[in-house]
Amino acid sequence: MNIQHNVSRVMERISEAAHRSGRNPDDITVVAVTKTVKTDEIMDAINAGIRHIGENRVQEFLEKHKDIPVYVNRHFIGRLQTNKVKYIVDKVDLIHSLDRLKLAEEIDKRAMAIDRIVPVLIQVNIAGEATKTGVMPEELHRFIEELTPYNNIQIKGLMTIAPFLKDSEDVRPYFAGMRKLYQEIKEAKYSNVKMEYLSMGMTNDFEVAIEEGANIVRIGRAIFGERYY
Repeated sequence: MNIQHNVSRVMERISEAAHRSGRNPDDITVVAVTKTVKTDEIMDAINAGIRHIGENRVQEFLEKHKDIPVYVNRHFIGRLQTNKVKYIVDKVDLIHSLDRLKLAEEIDKRAMAIDRIVPVLIQVNIAGEATKTGVMPEELHRFIEELTPYNNIQIKGLMTIAPFLKDSEDVRPYFAGMRKLYQEIKEAKYSNVKMEYLSMGMTNDFEVAIEEGANIVRIGRAIFGERYY
């Protein structure tokens, strides 16, 4: 497996999808999903131009953190348990998975203790799937209002994990729904929100996600191969 070739091909596909939708490919961030991936292969991806990596588990995040160059941005993209926040709050550049008030309270408390404002994305369960976590679309505005007291959290956008469907075109309505929510929140001008990122799309559907407005895509298999996922 040639990781450098895989990264180049992913970048080409992103560029094509961006141009199809009249967008600048440079505005789209690739987060390489490094769950179960060994550090030397992560370094191969970094040497091929990857500057953002995403971990799903706190233990793996901590194990790899010290070996990853400081110029690489660290994203936490999995479900975050409140009792694990303290281990990553000083190390993570963006948390993608804020989905409940208890978690917001813990991030805020831990961030305040180290005098830091932590950037977060709110995870939205756009399809209302029972097997996935996330704020339901109809509860999103209220959830953001409930986050107002937490001054050490900065809401930077939204994230979703779309249903896994064989034909990526069938996922398009969910991505379009996320784009609509993103615009709604942006226009509402909440005091604790600075909408910058719409994180959606993975290996099986990232091109459709880009066409529908994603500016962060989270890609694992297309970079590191099927064996890791």
